[in-house]
Amino acid sequence: MRHPTSRALAVLAAGLLATTAAACGGGTTSGGGDGDPKTLTYWASNQGTDIAADQKVLNPELAKFEKQTGIKVKMEVVPWTDLLNRILAATTSGQGPDVLNIGNTWSASLQATGGLLPFDPATMAKVGGAQRFVPAALASAGAKGKDPAAVPLYSLAYGLYYNKKMFADANVEPPKTWQELIDAGHKLTKGGKYGIAVEGASIPENVHQAFNIGQMYGADFFTPDGKPQFATPQAVKAIKSYVDLIAEEKIAAPGNAEYSANQSLNDFATGKAAMLLWQATTSGFTNLGMKPGDWGVVPIPKPSPAPPGGRNVTSMVAGINIAVFKNSGNRDGALKFVKFMTGDDEQKILNKAYGSLPAVTSAQNDPAFDTPDLKVFKDILATSAAPLPQVPEESQFETAVGTAMKELFADAAAGKPITEAKVKDKLAAAQEQMGK
Repeated sequence: MRHPTSRALAVLAAGLLATTAAACGGGTTSGGGDGDPKTLTYWASNQGTDIAADQKVLNPELAKFEKQTGIKVKMEVVPWTDLLNRILAATTSGQGPDVLNIGNTWSASLQATGGLLPFDPATMAKVGGAQRFVPAALASAGAKGKDPAAVPLYSLAYGLYYNKKMFADANVEPPKTWQELIDAGHKLTKGGKYGIAVEGASIPENVHQAFNIGQMYGADFFTPDGKPQFATPQAVKAIKSYVDLIAEEKIAAPGNAEYSANQSLNDFATGKAAMLLWQATTSGFTNLGMKPGDWGVVPIPKPSPAPPGGRNVTSMVAGINIAVFKNSGNRDGALKFVKFMTGDDEQKILNKAYGSLPAVTSAQNDPAFDTPDLKVFKDILATSAAPLPQVPEESQFETAVGTAMKELFADAAAGKPITEAKVKDKLAAAQEQMGK
């Protein structure tokens, strides 16, 4: 399919917002509609260090799929900065790809648009059945009680990476508590190098850390009936502790407030920073010159003593899901492609390439995923991970709170004081913006 420019899509999305249901109603016959049964369009998310790295990983696998099925896949790797807006415009206009990757935190929001194909039991059976998938990963594929809007593709969790040599040189142990992280950061911040790197202008990263640390404080960003509550005391304390890595503690470089394109990954890999809060990755480091064994990983340290109401959660259930556009003209081919990408062989190849974990249990048990890093992440996913709120407004929540945190980081980098009152005001304004 051909797609309008991003600007045209935005205009189209606004103009057709009121006709979403009608726009998403066509081309939905199980026989594949009137599309070309020998081609598929695929929007892949940017998993590697850059788009070229993704093409290097994925192109051989797409060629393999074409050889097996006769179906050619026309792939576009879409940067994370553009992906959500592109998808929202596509679900509104009815003009999208056949298959697409989505951040698993967006599942419920995109499900609510009606633009994605529900994986009801019959559809799920066509890709091998729900029982194949890791339960925690499948729980992040849509709102509870509804058929999933996608199936898991790559499973991830967050941990604290640390540079083993820098820690040894400073005679510092991997931190077990948040205060130990701060103390280590002060010892490691010297000579133009910093204790930790953060991605202060990245809206998704900001929200992910707000959730990860917020859970440790007992913060809930939505009430049980789905109403936003961003400015709770627990959320304020959690977010302040994260922004304070630049503001009060000064163990992250002020320039990190402008990072939004994985620059913090580069700072860690090149020894400019000794720690990094990041999702499971191996290729991200090795592609930047590190060798396995140069780094270690531990769960994100929690405050000690635990705050009242704090939870035993150190990470969101992170990951990428793969979905089928409801208007696909080649639904049968699209489901064949989803089955291929989530099959054991491809799960091993792709997740090994990216340093992530397979989303299917049988592949995750492969010895290739028993590296020291991935053992830590598997344990985190199994024992101390929770999904982000699976509510229709989740993507708006990410934008509102992530932007508020971006502004707080900018103020911190400029030397402005970051008080609890200021954090509360920013979060309250973000909640008000959600209401609009």
